[in-house]
Amino acid sequence: MPPVYFGSQGKTLTGYFMNRDVIKFEFHKKQFAVYIDKVLCFPQAYAAAVMLLQTLVECPKALILDIGGNTADYMVLKNGKPLFNLIASCDSLENGVDVLYNRIQSSLNAEKDVLLEESEIDAILLGKSVLYGNDIVDIIRRQAQGFVNDLFSTLRERKIDLRSSKAIFVGGGSILLRQQIERSGKVGTALFVDDINANAKGYELLYQLELAGR
Repeated sequence: MPPVYFGSQGKTLTGYFMNRDVIKFEFHKKQFAVYIDKVLCFPQAYAAAVMLLQTLVECPKALILDIGGNTADYMVLKNGKPLFNLIASCDSLENGVDVLYNRIQSSLNAEKDVLLEESEIDAILLGKSVLYGNDIVDIIRRQAQGFVNDLFSTLRERKIDLRSSKAIFVGGGSILLRQQIERSGKVGTALFVDDINANAKGYELLYQLELAGR
């Protein structure tokens, strides 16, 4: 569940899946019957960052920033614990990479009369493509840097200073924009979780810790 909704809706979502009879369904022409005995709910950005659990526990203050397609979700931690009960400690911003794609495509169309797909933009930002001239590459990188700077300015307006705390970046957008994040000069210590399966692995670890009573 996105961090911004976890504190208020986590128990409701858990209850939604409980107290049901056996659920029967067909998948790939096979019959299945499932009974849900236990449900646990965890915040998605935190789940991915749990891969750095030891670092988080030892850190007085840290910020998790999950840059996705539609939104950028952030969560403030103290000694590894989320602060769901405090206003502005977590939220979902409309600063996902879809906004960046739109900016880049609009600029390329206006300045160079060029149309690029998202996959082509990704390749250039990740340094995997040399099919385009420097002028095209410069526009894409400039827009990406501006996007990152705008995101950090929004966090600053919410009194979140990335220079004074560790920042853990998760999500595909963070991987895509790693160079711009590191070059921004606005992050004191930037840690990146670049495992595409980080959320799934984090959920498993959190589940095991919950069962162990930790």
